[in-house]
Amino acid sequence: MVEEGEIGMSIYLLLGSESALADRAMTKLMAQFKEDGAEITTIFSAEAIIGDIADALSPSLFSEKRVLIVRDLQDLLMEVQDEVTRYLDDMDPTITLVLIHKGGVKGKALLDKIKKVKPEIIACEPLKKESEKQDFVKNMMLDLGRKITPGAVAALVGAVGSELRELSAACSQIASDTSGVIDESMIDKYHQGRMETTGFDVADATLDGDISKALLALRSAIATGTDPVMVTSAIASALRGLAKVSGANRGSKSFELAGTLGMAPWQIDKARRQLSSWTPRGISTAVAAIAQADAAVKGAAVDPIYALERAVSEIARARS
Repeated sequence: MVEEGEIGMSIYLLLGSESALADRAMTKLMAQFKEDGAEITTIFSAEAIIGDIADALSPSLFSEKRVLIVRDLQDLLMEVQDEVTRYLDDMDPTITLVLIHKGGVKGKALLDKIKKVKPEIIACEPLKKESEKQDFVKNMMLDLGRKITPGAVAALVGAVGSELRELSAACSQIASDTSGVIDESMIDKYHQGRMETTGFDVADATLDGDISKALLALRSAIATGTDPVMVTSAIASALRGLAKVSGANRGSKSFELAGTLGMAPWQIDKARRQLSSWTPRGISTAVAAIAQADAAVKGAAVDPIYALERAVSEIARARS
């Protein structure tokens, strides 16, 4: 994994099918590239035609530092692959090349040629060992500027499971909703050791406008021990994401916005999909409803579960 201050290679190769790891690596790289004032160009391999990569790698009179990101390298046409191969024989020291390949046999010949020039390889393969998932949580918390005890790391992995996107979201939620060193009691409060249905499931159904599914998910989450505070927090976090993304440049790629918005690229993509059915007025109504529900589950209501169900219904109906 690339850490801050280590960026200096002329070629980075993000290799593997685990998108959560690739997103984390790209977020850190993009932050450094922007800090360096580099000119950044992104090419999606499936859309690339002959000349696109050659043009992007040609000498420029306007920027001393340039970055070319080629995503999904395995989908690059054979004719376009030659442009990458030719560049490897005569690399420009003012250009940083970031190549993202999902692994597997597709595009392997080009991949082997790239490896011969000794790029900085960032492994993005799925994590299988428990210790690897725990390391992922530790690194996520470091990114978020938070300290977490070893016991809390193990408890979080045990509660959430092996899906890195869920682990990433859980880290972000707990980091934003707590203070001080994160310990096992905080993990237990949010997850109760059971994740059959979580606040994230309730939030997804609610923002999708599916009232029946949202209420069923809510009742299941409560029945399996999920703290109502976790549900309100998950919905509030999802609504904050909508609000942030609604004000962002629609032409910018998700990984380019990640650092600015404080969200993972996949969270931005998800919010963008959901935004198509939300209006500013709807978001405002939903934010007010979840704020009232949050107060209710923290002691302001006689029947907090009923208040939460009412809020879920109101938010779902606020979707256009």
